[in-house]
Amino acid sequence: MSDPILTVHNLQKKYGDHEVVKGISFSVKEGEVFGLLGPNGAGKTQTISMLTGVVEPTDGTAVIGGCDIRKQMGEAKKINGLVPQDLALYPTLSARANLNFFGRIYGLRGKDLKERVEDVLRVVSLADRADEPIENYSGGMKRRVNIAAGLVHQPRLLFLDEPTVGVDPQSRNHIFESVQRLNRERGMSIVYTSHYMEEVEMLCDRVAIIDNGEIIALDTIPNLIAILGGGVIHVGLHQADETLLAQIRALPSVKQAALAPQSIAPLPDGDGAASPTAHPIVKVEARKSQETLVELLRFFNECDIQVASLKILEPNLENVFLHLTGKKLRE
Repeated sequence: MSDPILTVHNLQKKYGDHEVVKGISFSVKEGEVFGLLGPNGAGKTQTISMLTGVVEPTDGTAVIGGCDIRKQMGEAKKINGLVPQDLALYPTLSARANLNFFGRIYGLRGKDLKERVEDVLRVVSLADRADEPIENYSGGMKRRVNIAAGLVHQPRLLFLDEPTVGVDPQSRNHIFESVQRLNRERGMSIVYTSHYMEEVEMLCDRVAIIDNGEIIALDTIPNLIAILGGGVIHVGLHQADETLLAQIRALPSVKQAALAPQSIAPLPDGDGAASPTAHPIVKVEARKSQETLVELLRFFNECDIQVASLKILEPNLENVFLHLTGKKLRE
């Protein structure tokens, strides 16, 4: 079995007393599409920035293709490519001129440079518009040139940081196809950050769920979804105490019951926002969702307890995140 293309050891970033990345560790296999899934502000971009030399880690390190980023960042940069969240292009120059510029930074010249530029233009489906100024492009087309700039030196590992933010559906699909083609046809390893659950489900082999600078779960998508087990039911009640929770836990089909964080308690109109006056939510982990639901409703009826709201979480990454953190992915 080949060594990982990327191994991260206890990587940490602090600004004063504020710790934005809290000692995370993970690895990416050669030829893998690895997802970093989390809300805005979770620490995804800071992690990518440390791995690509944009910012210095406060502690920890990572090894990219055998190169320690704390000691051999220059060598590591030859192995990896970065597509940042913010566009890094010269708007008055054409796509081809931009790519020629970035290729020269990586030491490409002459025939090699020309061939590489033409190749990446085909990868992002912009060969027919390559000589137009970037400022004439749509937001989605600019994103695709941004990706091409990260590919021009043929990296073994590509970091894509929120590459579909603000793009139109057609360009979004082009980006998806480019990622899949690079991985499938060229064996490129890719680290893909996003706060869009459906993108990660579509593209990634394994996913690390990151929140508040920490990795709270890491596995294949089927294994992450299996965290929900037989299902999770959120029951809104007007009152809930430890005695009631103990009674719910004693039901045969209930694995666990606890008060959910206030952030997932719905307002009266059901929009899911936090409210200091919202009713408490009991989070019930079920052995079998339907069986547990019947049991719960029978119990509440027998005890004359009024149910204010009821929700069964579907088995997907969005609800895994909600289950693990007590908040929605895009909060």
